[in-house]
Amino acid sequence: MSDIQIVEAPPGVEGAGFFATSLDKAIGLARSYSLWPLPFATSCCGIEFMATMASTYDLARFGAERMSFSPRQADLLMVMGTISKKMGPVLRQVYIQMAEPRWVLAMGACASSGGIFDTYSVLQGIDEIIPVDVYIPGCPPRPEAVIDGFMQIQKLVQTESLRRRSSPEYQKLLASYGIQ
Repeated sequence: MSDIQIVEAPPGVEGAGFFATSLDKAIGLARSYSLWPLPFATSCCGIEFMATMASTYDLARFGAERMSFSPRQADLLMVMGTISKKMGPVLRQVYIQMAEPRWVLAMGACASSGGIFDTYSVLQGIDEIIPVDVYIPGCPPRPEAVIDGFMQIQKLVQTESLRRRSSPEYQKLLASYGIQ
């Protein structure tokens, strides 16, 4: 079985020398294969993420070639590891500084639910302070799981309407987190 992933054209009308589709589908396809992740790694999940980026698994095959360490240039926030309650406002500020459209991936048990750290100082899941699009289970998750989670984000990006971010439902979601 080959490791090569074939990108299929979005549904449209084909003919000799032309292809027509909707703007939403074309932009979704382009966005999904040009994501710029911002890794927010605090613990052992960060080490697994490094393994995912290395040559054996190579997340760059899926369009995540460029890691962005500036929230203003990233569109995917990958939160990995334990987030303390003191670190929560920092993570929230990073999320707010990201431009729309933005997506969030919670990697590992600690980012998803606090993990084994059920204490007063650890946030019991980052979804208490920012909305999360995809959760990756595991402690720490294997690189294969990280790739699967990334592919779930790609599917979400491909199918998302260009108008979703300005919809009343999305604005209500952000307002529920106290984000304007």
